[in-house]
Amino acid sequence: MKTFLVGLFALLTLGTSAQKKALNDVKYALEVLRLAMISGDKGQLMQTTTPGLSYGHSSGLVETQEQFAEKLASGKSDFVSISITNETIELYKNTAIVRHELNAETNDNGVPGTVRLKILLVWVQQGNGWQLAARQATKFP
Repeated sequence: MKTFLVGLFALLTLGTSAQKKALNDVKYALEVLRLAMISGDKGQLMQTTTPGLSYGHSSGLVETQEQFAEKLASGKSDFVSISITNETIELYKNTAIVRHELNAETNDNGVPGTVRLKILLVWVQQGNGWQLAARQATKFP
């Protein structure tokens, strides 16, 4: 019985460690994406997202990976700063569901503005780490 309990404890500890690592990896990917959105680094934006990305805006517009990355790289959509609050992350094997509030200063096409949105993100773990597969934004009620 003692051996069983020691083995069970070891499995639980390993599971908890693996989950903590996955959670930290998702948080890292979120930060990489946030910084790439501010810098407009198209290469980093492409690396941090899946080829089948579905990037939904609060207006109803949905962009592909290429459209999303190009809009930020060209400056058509320009984030001066992005602040993330009230973030939650739920892990399901190789999928992470992230919710947060996004507050940003923008300079789209040279016009200063602010954005405040609720965001839902779906991340998948693939061979090269965590990548954004889907995003949907909604306006605050």
